[in-house]
Formats: sequence, C-alpha cells, structure tokens
Amino acid sequence: MAEAEDSPGKGYMWNLDRIDQPFGEEADRVHNLHTAKKLSTTTTLRLAFLSLGVVYGDLGTSPLYVFSNIFPDGIKDRNDLLGTLSLIIYTITLIALVKYVFFALRANDNGEGGTFALYSLICRHAKVNTIPNQHHTDRALTTYSFRPMSKKSTAYKLKNALETSLFLQKILLVLVLLGTSMVIGDGMLSPSISVLSAVQGIRLSHLELPKGSVLILSLLILVALFSMQRFGTAKVGFMFAPIIFIWFISIGTIGIYNIFVHYPPVFKALSPVYIFRYFRAQGVTAWISLGGVVLSVTGAEALFADLGHFTAQSIQLAFTIIVFPCLIAAYMGQAAYLMKYPRDVDEPFYNSIPNRPFIYWPMFVVATAAAIIASQATISATFSIVKQAVALGCFPRVKIVHTSHRFLGQVYVPEVNWTLMVACLLITAGFRETQQIGNAYGVAVVLVMVVTTFLLAMVMILIWHSNLYLAFSFLAVFGSLELLYFSSVLFKVTSGGWVPLAIGSVLMAVMYFWHYGSCERHKFELQNKVSLGWILQLGPSLGMVRLPGIGLFYTELAHGVPSIFSHFLTHFPAVHSILTFVCVKYLPVSTVAKEERFLLRRIGPKQFRMYRCVVRYGYKDLHKKDDHFDELLIRALAAFIRYESLMESVDEQSEETVTSNGSLESCGAAPPLQAQVDGHTITGSEICLTASSVSSIQRQTPRSLREEEDECAFLIKCKEDGIVHIMGSTVMRARQGSGFFKRQAINSGYSFLRKLCRDTSVIYHVPHESLLHVGMVYNI
Repeated sequence: MAEAEDSPGKGYMWNLDRIDQPFGEEADRVHNLHTAKKLSTTTTLRLAFLSLGVVYGDLGTSPLYVFSNIFPDGIKDRNDLLGTLSLIIYTITLIALVKYVFFALRANDNGEGGTFALYSLICRHAKVNTIPNQHHTDRALTTYSFRPMSKKSTAYKLKNALETSLFLQKILLVLVLLGTSMVIGDGMLSPSISVLSAVQGIRLSHLELPKGSVLILSLLILVALFSMQRFGTAKVGFMFAPIIFIWFISIGTIGIYNIFVHYPPVFKALSPVYIFRYFRAQGVTAWISLGGVVLSVTGAEALFADLGHFTAQSIQLAFTIIVFPCLIAAYMGQAAYLMKYPRDVDEPFYNSIPNRPFIYWPMFVVATAAAIIASQATISATFSIVKQAVALGCFPRVKIVHTSHRFLGQVYVPEVNWTLMVACLLITAGFRETQQIGNAYGVAVVLVMVVTTFLLAMVMILIWHSNLYLAFSFLAVFGSLELLYFSSVLFKVTSGGWVPLAIGSVLMAVMYFWHYGSCERHKFELQNKVSLGWILQLGPSLGMVRLPGIGLFYTELAHGVPSIFSHFLTHFPAVHSILTFVCVKYLPVSTVAKEERFLLRRIGPKQFRMYRCVVRYGYKDLHKKDDHFDELLIRALAAFIRYESLMESVDEQSEETVTSNGSLESCGAAPPLQAQVDGHTITGSEICLTASSVSSIQRQTPRSLREEEDECAFLIKCKEDGIVHIMGSTVMRARQGSGFFKRQAINSGYSFLRKLCRDTSVIYHVPHESLLHVGMVYNI
C-alpha cells in the first residue's frame, strides 16, 4: 500500500522538455542571457542601446520640470542656482549611480530586479513567507539559488530573528506592500507630470493659446496612451530606443551650448561647498527645496525594476556613457541659462532652447515623444509589479495578458490599465499645474527609495553575508539621505503631497486585506484537510460510482486533501475514474523552467487512482491559455506511471541489476525523464540500466510491466472520455466572537475584493463546458 502523500521523498519531478516541444519554444529568450557566463561586446552594446527606451525614459525627462519645482516662487538670489545645481549633481551621483547602478543591480534574483525580487530573495533564505505551501523539493529547482550560512554568522542570527518573530515578518510585509503601492502610484503620477510638462512648451510660441487648450491636449494624449496599452510595447518597442537616444544627445548638446554661451563658470557647482553655502544662506527654504531636487532621480528605481529585460552590464554601460553625462550637461546648461535669465524659471527647459524655429519645434516633438515613452515605461513597470504581487498572493486576481512572445515580462493588465487612466485624468484635470503634481510625485519616489534601501541592507547581510558594519553604513548613508528628502516632501503634503499618501493607503489596505484573507483561508484548509485514513476506509470506489473520465480537483493545498473534497463526496452521487488534485502555486523565484514545473505524487494505493500534482510557477511566469495545460498534465501522469513501474522493477531485481563492482551501469540513451527523490536528482541515464539488465527485468517482472501498460491505457481512455475541472466556490465568514479587525477584514474587505476580482476558472482559462463548481462556507 502506498504511503501518505506528504511523506518525505515521495515527490517526483518530470522532465517535459521534449514532451512540450510541439507547443512552442521558451518565450523568455532574454532571460537566458543572465545565465550566460560572458556576452559578446556587440550584444552588450546592443542591449545597452535598447535599454535607453525602456529603462531611462522617466529619468531622462526629469529636466522638463526639476528647476521649476525647486523655485516655485522664483529665483531670489542667483547664487542659489549653484547650490541647487550642486545638490542635483550629487543626488544623481549618490542615488542613481552609486546606490542603484553599483549596489542594487547586484542584488538581482536570477536577473530580475525590483521590490518583489528583493523580497523573494529574503523569502528563500528565511522562512518569512506567510503562506506555508513550500516543499523541500522546491530547493532543487534550477532557479532556487540558496547560500548556506554558518550558525555563528550575522546572517544566521538575522534569519533566526525573522523566522521566530511574527511582528518582524509583518513589518517586512508592510514595507514590501508600501513599496508596491508607491510604484503603482508612480504609474498614476508619472504620465500626468511628464505629458503635461512636455505639452506646456507649446504656449511659449503661441502665447495666445489659453491654458485650457494645453490641458485638453494633455488629456487626449493620456487617453490615447492608455488605449494603446492592449497592443503591448513589443509592437512599437523598436522606436523607443532611437527616440530616447536622440533626446539624451539633444539635451546634452543644448546644455553644453548654454554653458559656454551664458555662464561658463557654472562648473563651480561641482564643488559641494556650494551646498553648504546654500543651506547657510537660505536655511528652511533650502530644506523645502529638497522636494524639488529629488525629482531629478525620478525613474532611478527603473534601473533596478526593469533589469529582467536586459543585463546589469548593459544598463550600467548605458548609464555611465550616455545617461549620466547628458543629464549633468542638461542641468548645468539650464542653470547657466537661469543665471542670466532668472525670470524664465517657470519653463527653464523650453526657454533655454536656442530661439530658432528649426531647433525649437523638433525639440518640442522629441520632448513630447520622450514624455510618452517615459509614461509607457512606468505603466509597463506597474503591470509587471501587479503581476508579481498577484503571484505572491498580495493582490486580488486580475486578468493578465501576455503582449509579447519573446519577453515574458511584457504583460497587460486591463483592470489596472483603466484604473490608472482614470486616476491620471483626474490628477491632471484636478491640479492642472506641474508644480502640485511634482509635489505628489516626490512623495511616491522617495518612499520607494527608502523601502529599497532597507531591503538592500537586509540582502547584504542575509544573502551576501557582508560585514555588519558595511551594511549599517550603507543603511545609514542612503537611509538618512532619503529620509532627509522625505521630510522635505512631507512639508508639501497640503500642496499635492497628500495624493500619493491617499493612493498608497487605499492600495495597502486592498493588498493587506487580500493577503490576510488568503492566509486565513489557507490556514483553515490546512487545519481541516482530509486524512488519508478516512479516504482508505471508503475503499477504491470512494463509496460511490466511478464515472469514466478524469477529474482535476483544484486546491490551494500543496500537501494533503482539502476539506471541500469530503463535502463534494457527500453531495455528489458519483466521482471520476481518475482524480488528480491540482495545486497551482507560486514560489519566491523569478521563473520555473518548464521541465521542472510538475511535481507528482500518488495518493493511497494504486487501485484508488488518485494523484497529487503540484504545478509550480515563478512570480514572472504566467498560466497561459496556449500552454496546453491539460495535455501536459496527462503526459506528466503517464511519465509518472512509467517511472513508478520502473522503480518497482529495480527494487524487485536489485540483486540482478548490480554489476560486479557493486554499482549500477549506465546506458547511453536516456529517456526524457527526470525525478526528484529524497532531494537528489536522478536523470534518465542514471536509472537506465544495461540492455541485458532491462531484458532481465522484462523477463522476470511481466506483472509490473503489464500493470504499467494497463494503467497507461486506462489513463488514455479516461482522457478520451473527457476532463472535468472541479473548483471550489467558497464563502468566507469570520466566526462568532472574532475580533473587530478580523470581522471587518474577512466579512467586509476580503469578501468584497473576492466579488470584484476574476474567478479562478478565468485565470486558469478553464472552458465553461468542462467546469464544475463546489460551494462551501468557511467559518474562520
């Protein structure tokens, strides 16, 4: 009789690399670049050029509005320009160059960056994932990198503190949700300020145009921008990099022109002495202006978040060779122009363009295109992080559509897209000025940076095993700098800064309620799962008629049989001949290779014909409609049956299949099969014996081979009879006597979100004609 399914060492992982080849190749070709030992110079330069259009759009368009936000009331003293310029230069150098380019890009999760990439790294090295659906076999995955640590190390002490303190786990989760909500907030604010700043340049040449016309044009561009999202960035992606490249070269060239024409001594701002003079002269006013200075690094988080599309080396190369020098030249040029014409601070970028029509209008077109591209990059980043949040159980289920067959990271989320559009239109129409939108944008930007700094410090200790003093120095330097900026932007809460705080509060409440409800639901199912003894008492027929066909019973439990199955047996008169409990779970890794996706076990004796199939995905993977999931699952079951029969034959004939030196011989040709047994990978060549040994097995164990053939034939027949997808339709209610927070979170928050979100059958693309819902009430 088979052992209980949750006993260690009874999980098998099947190599479907050859099985699923007819259904298409691996989509994420760029992801393989991260595993390559060395890229050619040509490939690196090509990726560096392409990264301009995806990564640096937001950062590159910040010269459109930085100085106008630093001096909202005009420039009172020209010497203040040198102080603020020095602040801008060292802010870009310290935060964008040192923190993100040199530190953050190293903290990638198999080539993936961003808040959730850092969180997944921490979850792999410390058990802080609040949904306990992981298994020891998950660590055998190719992408599940893990660094062992000594019990005397600081990393082990931090790991132990995180695992034993529920409070610290919740604080970490809240930080991750805060960073996520601010990134989504960026997706609402960045298009508004970028497009409005670019379009405002039209009034400098046509002063007779009312401000309302600029607003209407901006709103129309925003509507068009969000309406085109469903086509995906892949169809127009080839245009992005050249436009942003022209943009950087243009602003750099104009900046150099302004330096030598208007004020060559502007190079004095490279000395940090002018920062101290500025603070000494202006005091509180200088501190308030930091809220405008920090806008110079908007989009710096994209350096890290969009790493999955490129390589760290290509992003570093593009920043150091093109982006950094062009940005510095652009800001120095604007400062040099304002030293001579301080009254033009309201529109420093367009005013500083040489007054020639053949230069001005092309720059206006390029600036508008660059602003749209910058908005596109932010919107795409929002889609990606929402998808990651959904995968890790921190966001309600929404429809996710792949827009590219080459890049898995390019996705489209309809619900989020239209919500962003409405929010952008309201923000743009409500504020109408870039100054107030800039105040709101600054709050979102700084909060994301603070969260990233804290998570990076944890990664340095927990994963890199860095010196404790080095990690604390990193946290002290960058944390104190960003908190200083944060204190400044908080001063502008009443002048627009309240918008991202309100957006963040709503999004955090949504994500926390969803995550809390998901954890409570999983805990209830884990505590009330059906025992194997109860199933064995029912007998092979499970106490009812076994219908022809295969029943796929979906559950969120990776171990055990859910309580809703007993509810199903007591209310339905029949059950399918083959039952497979399917658990689709997401792991704290960026992606799971297709050949490692299915983990199979048998439940009970063979005559019960019950199986457990755990389907594993990374937070970047997606259960796509064109994956032929049913076909792959049936093939995996057939491979499991063949392998199980082979292992039984090996056990029965172990004495006859051992060579004279006491070891198994390996044959040359291996079947497309791989298994995980007791944490060790057994490939086809290792379980394939010599030809004489196989013939011996076939001669001496006809019963096991006949059973295998019969079971595989029965599986194929059941597949032809039909596959039915059985899903639970549960209603969650807080038990009587529960606390106020739990009642509100479960009965109001989580229940409301479940009504709004997509059904599980839609997410898994289950056809309606083969879907069966089982209702049940969970009193939690």
